[in-house]
Amino acid sequence: MFSPKNTLLLFFLLTAAVVYAQDTTVDSLRAGILRTSDDDVKLRSYILLTGKLSLVSFNETIKTGEEALVYAYKLNDSLAAAEINHYMGVANYFKGDYEKAASHYFFAERIYDRVNQKQRLGYVLNDLAKLYRKTRDLKRASFFYDRAHDIFRQLNDSSGMQMIMNESGVVFEYQGNYAEAIRRYNNALQIATRLKDEGGKAWSYNFLAGVYVLQSKFNIAEDYHLRALGIREKLKDTFALAMSYIDMGVMYSTWGKYERAVYYLDICSGFAERMHYKELLSNVYAEQSRIANVTGDYKKALDYYTWHTQLKDSLFNAQKNRQVEELSTLYETNKKEQQIEVQQLTIKKRNQQIFLILLFAALATVVTYLFYNRYRWKQQVKLQQEILKQQELATSLVLEAEEKERSRIAKDLHDGVGQMMSAARMNLSSFYNDLSLPDTEQNKSLKNIIQLVDESCKEVRAVSHSMTPAALLSKGLPQTLEEIASRISTNDFALHFYSEGFNDRPDSNTETILFRVIQECINNAIKHAQATTLDISLIKDHDGISVTIEDNGKGFTYNPAKATEGIGLNNIHSRIQFLKGSIDIDSAPGRGTLIAIHIPTEAAA
Repeated sequence: MFSPKNTLLLFFLLTAAVVYAQDTTVDSLRAGILRTSDDDVKLRSYILLTGKLSLVSFNETIKTGEEALVYAYKLNDSLAAAEINHYMGVANYFKGDYEKAASHYFFAERIYDRVNQKQRLGYVLNDLAKLYRKTRDLKRASFFYDRAHDIFRQLNDSSGMQMIMNESGVVFEYQGNYAEAIRRYNNALQIATRLKDEGGKAWSYNFLAGVYVLQSKFNIAEDYHLRALGIREKLKDTFALAMSYIDMGVMYSTWGKYERAVYYLDICSGFAERMHYKELLSNVYAEQSRIANVTGDYKKALDYYTWHTQLKDSLFNAQKNRQVEELSTLYETNKKEQQIEVQQLTIKKRNQQIFLILLFAALATVVTYLFYNRYRWKQQVKLQQEILKQQELATSLVLEAEEKERSRIAKDLHDGVGQMMSAARMNLSSFYNDLSLPDTEQNKSLKNIIQLVDESCKEVRAVSHSMTPAALLSKGLPQTLEEIASRISTNDFALHFYSEGFNDRPDSNTETILFRVIQECINNAIKHAQATTLDISLIKDHDGISVTIEDNGKGFTYNPAKATEGIGLNNIHSRIQFLKGSIDIDSAPGRGTLIAIHIPTEAAA
């Protein structure tokens, strides 16, 4: 019998064994970094530490990787920088931040290709293929898998070829070519068996189980899953165990064995929380919601669905294919431009060397040294410019994706949950009208239920409209804020709004970002400041757009150095920074809050 108590006990027994071994090595590496003063030794220890953390804690991997890159750039060690970027790419991939993952992967790919590190290049190409597979760009995924397989075949690297056979089989699963997928998985299993690679065998069993689940051959799938699980428990592989539990949970759910499904999903949930693997946790909640819905536990189904949606909303999950495609195109274009620039610099350098040899033989060494330093400085400046450009691009894509996801969720709330709640309200009213209850208490209870459902309908409608107000698209920012002011003003709370200079509408992106910032400030004034009066001024002139927001709430102690620690203030600062604007906050306990924002003309146009 699968009970919650047994599930919890098993989870702690498994994670305790796995974590102890990992923490011992991690602590040892951290202690070594603190003890040594040798930058080269620190860098090597950081690389080992980043690798140990890469499939255990994604946030820790990224933090450690950023610390390691400081020493890699300080020592001018491009190979170390490539290895660190690869680890950080993997961590960002599993966090769901695919733009950052692609950026790290392409950085590593460029270095490994330049210094002819073929084996490492093959592993980066495999991860790039997985990224495109994730975004369903199967053509490009196949291209990178083929490149990686060719490299491993040239190196006679059986382990690498086995990995590619397993990973590329998923592409054929997505295409519905199950026979080819099974052929590749069995090929990988044969190689792993020959190499006595237990971890590789477990992955092959896992992939085979997945393709048989798709064909509803559950008995075969269960056998392969249990084989994979047995190996992974012996290896104490945290990440692989988490994959087994989610896949087995989905298998049993699809099979209709819901009790077993919940058992494995609960264990997986614990692993996902420990690793901060939000995408995996979101998938667990989605499957648990489906099971609860099928088994009639609608309250739990709604709870799981809410948690799933919240996690999904926090991930970068909108328009992945298009965004990664744009990043890839940009990278390939820049790579070609760099090749042309290198060729031009090579020609220029050769001509200068000939000229210097003929005229200044005695000064040739000094001139060459100065030229090299100038070249390195230009490359560093170019790298910094490219990093800033990529950051701006990523921020723009994130904001665009966030708005599209808000629109999608608002539509789902309005067309899905809202209509269901309205239907429930109508049915309850009809039931109440057709039913005669002599008991006044029962009659009162039923009326309360109808009133609660009615209020829930209004709340769903209000949330939907606040996420994506239609007035913002059709009427513009000033009229939208006027409507909000008239809608939320009451006897206990007054919102005064003033605007001028908006004869021409600003850029739609600027309007949307300013609306989100003002919306956040209104929510803070109502929920946290407990204000009774809120004044908002919105003025557009030749200098740009100026916004002032002042409330008479309880105020707070504002520390500019810690302004970005809170989620709300961090969101406000990052959005204004994206518009190249400025923000000033004046607040203190007992005297309210004043927020002044200015967006320059070039950003507001």
